[in-house]
Amino acid sequence: MKHSILFLVITTVCLSCGNDDTILNNERALPPITQNGANTFGCYIDQLLFIPRDGDGTFSTNDNAMIFWGGGIDNDYNEIDVHDYNSEKTASLLMHIQGLHDNGIASYIVNESNGQNGIDGLNHTYMHCRVWRKDVGNYQNYLSYENSGNITITSFNLYSGIISGTFSGSVRNYQEPHDTIQITQGRFDINGFTLPDANFQ
Repeated sequence: MKHSILFLVITTVCLSCGNDDTILNNERALPPITQNGANTFGCYIDQLLFIPRDGDGTFSTNDNAMIFWGGGIDNDYNEIDVHDYNSEKTASLLMHIQGLHDNGIASYIVNESNGQNGIDGLNHTYMHCRVWRKDVGNYQNYLSYENSGNITITSFNLYSGIISGTFSGSVRNYQEPHDTIQITQGRFDINGFTLPDANFQ
């Protein structure tokens, strides 16, 4: 199974990124850090909020804002695929965690991304994103690089389906490597069994 390239973006002069509606609506906020399978996700990209939001979909199906899945031989990697489908300028983020089933609760160093996912991605932990950049008037892809961040798993239980953690790091523009942005205060709390039925408004 393959998913499209994803995540958030912006330049060092970040004029418009993250969830458009979030910037205007004070009711939207970063979710608390929890470990009970609350099906939450959030982070800041250059101090602007990014949270999952479902889309209307096509052919009477919804676009799910967050997917958690595993792949490879013996489930040697897992991916958290997050989208904001509902803002005027959409955004997406992918985190690829290598060796989760073997290492469980641990800190995973974020290394280079090639902009792909699943079997087309690299065999280590990475992340990448796609976001709207107002100053150039289009979407840009930002990729992690060697030792550019951390994903810390604070809870992992195969039987309950719960995976929780925090993350932060730097990602750089695929076309302009000097353009680096920061991802901060990241957190997620997922129940893989109930996530497909979760609603993200």
